[in-house]
Amino acid sequence: MKSTMKAVQVSARGGELEVVEREIPEPQESQVLIRVEACGICHGDAAVKQGYYPGITYPRIPGHEVVGTIDALGRKVEGWKIGQRVGVGWHGGHCFTCSACKKGHFHACESSIVTGISADGGYAEYMAARVEALVPIPDSLASVQGAPLLCAGRTTFGALQNSGARAGELVAVLGLGGLGHLAVQYAAKLGFTTVAVSRGRDKEELALRLGAHAYIDAAEGGLAERLSQMGGARVILCTAPSGKAISEALGGLGRGGQAIVVAAAGDPIVVPPALLLGGGRSIKGSVEGNIEEAIGFSVMSGVAPMVEVFPLEQAAIAFERMMSAKVRFRAVLQTEAGSAR
Repeated sequence: MKSTMKAVQVSARGGELEVVEREIPEPQESQVLIRVEACGICHGDAAVKQGYYPGITYPRIPGHEVVGTIDALGRKVEGWKIGQRVGVGWHGGHCFTCSACKKGHFHACESSIVTGISADGGYAEYMAARVEALVPIPDSLASVQGAPLLCAGRTTFGALQNSGARAGELVAVLGLGGLGHLAVQYAAKLGFTTVAVSRGRDKEELALRLGAHAYIDAAEGGLAERLSQMGGARVILCTAPSGKAISEALGGLGRGGQAIVVAAAGDPIVVPPALLLGGGRSIKGSVEGNIEEAIGFSVMSGVAPMVEVFPLEQAAIAFERMMSAKVRFRAVLQTEAGSAR
């Protein structure tokens, strides 16, 4: 077995994504070694490149939408086998002993490991991962299609699944990018009356093809009024990273409606208190969701991400296309192992 691997790392805060040769990591006693086949590129990876997430040490290999096969097992690993297909998302492990873990709130662990940020991620041919972070990947799901489900899929499906909305109620998806194009599919498949909202008429055909029952061009103005004319949204799922766009949509919430923010915006969200008080409306953020449930529902219902695939060596190009919103709709890195599958 070879001792080195090809990887893409950031060497220092603000540094570039650079292709390097690294030693293949040895799995610790509660880890497995994954031979990576595909890794999605997510906006969260910018935290490594820009260094704004606290406690990052460099060099660091980004990537938290990882699919591959188990290549080696740590000494204490049970229940997993070599050759098994697995995935790893944002949550890379927990301590089991803090107050949050004792209550089963592992994603709120006080010593949580974040894949690709506090530990090396999947922009590499191999990565080590803790067993509690692993999820099985069905053979029917291609690696490049499965990778985005580990973060983008989990986040949007989890937000809708836990929103309290019932089948038939109006759900508006704000934004039709990497998150939004999945959210529209999930909302329609979950039985909601689904309205896709984006800027420009050029996305209308795609939105309807993905399952939306209606499309609103936000560039035409009057978004809140148009949603209100439809009866008001039970949920507005905010996938567009724009505080201004979210602010303009809030008036379209119906009584008891909820805006759920799943994408970080650089500008503030303006929320008139009277809007919240007058109809029991609310706004919240959501980054939770069960990866296995998201994958299972996606496979069962036919929800699939639209991806652009890049070889590992082109990680910098793929990242820049993602950051400039030129990717339609998720960028995925594929290793030689993934190409051979």
